Amino acid sequence: MIIIAESGGTKTEWRSVSPEGTIRSAQTAGMNPSCLDTSHFQSLVREAVPVLNPDGKHVGAVYFYGAGLVSEESSMPVREALEMWCPFADLHFFSDLMAAARALFGDGDGIVAIMGTGSNSCLYENGRIVSNIRPGGFILGDEGSGAALGKALLSDVVKGMLPDDVAAEFSRCHGLDYPEIVRRVYREPAASAFLASFAPFIIENISHPYMRNLVSDCVDAFMRMSLSRYPGHTKVGIVGSLGCACEDILREAGKVYGLEFVKFIKSPIEELVRYHGI
Repeated sequence: MIIIAESGGTKTEWRSVSPEGTIRSAQTAGMNPSCLDTSHFQSLVREAVPVLNPDGKHVGAVYFYGAGLVSEESSMPVREALEMWCPFADLHFFSDLMAAARALFGDGDGIVAIMGTGSNSCLYENGRIVSNIRPGGFILGDEGSGAALGKALLSDVVKGMLPDDVAAEFSRCHGLDYPEIVRRVYREPAASAFLASFAPFIIENISHPYMRNLVSDCVDAFMRMSLSRYPGHTKVGIVGSLGCACEDILREAGKVYGLEFVKFIKSPIEELVRYHGI
């Protein structure tokens, strides 16, 4: 049996594949080593593994892809948790960017873009990440992300710059006043996730010219500051629900930068199952 996990800041998607080809699924909270300690990882693995392997079969390998996995040291909390439940398995750890790259291009070439709560990108050649423009996080960057969209919207909210009809709809759906917004952004954890929580509201109302301009500006910044800066390559693949929702805007903006969008997937997990030969 093998287990494949793909983890972001919000959730972790798990798949197990038995020798007979039976595929089982589980979902837990996200497992970012920069935010959680070993005990949290242990509880999440304990939640997932019995669902994935109810018969207690031998687990030969685990392929874990996750946000925040940037070094051998950063993988240690996840490794320790998995070793408790899969003690004889070969453990392999990769970044969420590698998950996106393999899901989009296999062992081929292309520009990889993640557009979810956060954003990231890289140049992928012959199955290797050869260049990465740092995303900078939601304060210094993350152009093209849900957090960047939410930040732009809330900036206009607090400055009273929303069109009247958008302001009325925002108040009806969210009912946040200025002190509450400040508290959630500056005084509570997970500010990035809070900002990104407004992306669905924006996408649901994207037919409004204000919302479409908001998204177009966010997309243009991502292309200008990241995607167009990988010389010699023009084919781009997108991973993330936000990117999929903005497909028409991305394709339109891509013409300006000479970029061709060749693949859109919401989540890498099913493609990763195929990548690992199942």
